[in-house]
Amino acid sequence: MDTKNDTRIDADRLLGRLRTLGQVGRDADGRLTRLTASDPEKVGRDTVAGWFAAAGLEVAVDRIGNMFGIWRAGDADLPPVMVGSHIDTVINAGIYDGCYGVLAALEVLETLLASGVKPRRPIVVAAFTNEEGVRYAPSMMGSLVYAGGLSVQAAQATVGTDGSVLGEELARIGYAGPHEPGFLKPHAYVELHIEQGPVLEREGWAVGAVENLQGISWQRVTIDGVANHAGTTPMSMRKDAGQAAARVVTFLRDRVSRGNFPTVATVGCMAFEPNAINVIPSRATFTVDIRDPDETRLQTEEDALARYLDELAEAEGVSISVERLARFNPVIFDGGIVKMIELAAANRGLRSRRMTSGAGHDAQMMSRICPAAMIFVPSIDGISHNPRELTPDADLVNGANVLLDVVSHLAAT
Repeated sequence: MDTKNDTRIDADRLLGRLRTLGQVGRDADGRLTRLTASDPEKVGRDTVAGWFAAAGLEVAVDRIGNMFGIWRAGDADLPPVMVGSHIDTVINAGIYDGCYGVLAALEVLETLLASGVKPRRPIVVAAFTNEEGVRYAPSMMGSLVYAGGLSVQAAQATVGTDGSVLGEELARIGYAGPHEPGFLKPHAYVELHIEQGPVLEREGWAVGAVENLQGISWQRVTIDGVANHAGTTPMSMRKDAGQAAARVVTFLRDRVSRGNFPTVATVGCMAFEPNAINVIPSRATFTVDIRDPDETRLQTEEDALARYLDELAEAEGVSISVERLARFNPVIFDGGIVKMIELAAANRGLRSRRMTSGAGHDAQMMSRICPAAMIFVPSIDGISHNPRELTPDADLVNGANVLLDVVSHLAAT
């Protein structure tokens, strides 16, 4: 990778497919939503599988619905290079998150096929199931199952927010495949993604070489107090679950803001019972999302929250219970692949910087079973999970060309 590569992906084909897939799952108001194993996601899967087949790739689906486009190039007995992401979305989404990584990977394979290159090892495009975790929890489920971190049976039995069962829904839409997850053990995994943050754009970098990924702690906290009349109960005599919940929100914000670390904490969901304007809440239920790239700091923040909840229960006269929803350790990506990304960017005349991913990605799970890394391209204003999500076409094309060079190198080794 010490010489410049003149081979380039077909920009119009990549951008056209991104926009075509971006229309699949829009409602009457134009909102894009393709939740896992839903009817709109089936249409998206059918579309992508059709592109895989049209490119001459072997299409395979495993039992948790992960989709693969396989180019059995070179020595078919060698572990393949795997490249990809996901095509499920959040509610009212943008068109780039996940989809860009899958379609750029497909574009890389088509470019290599057209160039007459003969890789030493096979190359596989992956579209993993339920990365977003909106309809079914946890997020990154398909890659987690693929990497052996969750059994197929447990994943298939997951009950969604609408009461549906994932395994039944995958069968209904025709994507409960025959292959066992992990049936292809990768030589390496690379994922191209929009940054979903503001750093690259604001600092003027074209490419991010992602060297690590934050650990994630998800918890659900339930506070039980006593419902009572909002007008007749003195403030000093209340056991107000809502007030206690508010104190947790401010505790997290104040603690993280005081620290000189990249730790972040978010309360993203909250519900009160009985949820009436003139009744003191008897119950508050909310989620806590804590992230940090350092495992020791992440554990420290979890412990600090646990201690605070104990103190709060005593001070407010309430009872508090905590449920662990998900826990993912920080990930250090493969240093060799990170260097390849930097070299590929430099050889294309693109400025790159090393960085941490603040969001979870399928690469996080795949790093458990093979060397892995990620490539980021800029997100305008750092906006994602939002219809205003935007990456300029030139950056999308640049990222795909860097991916082309990295995959070419990995497939030749």
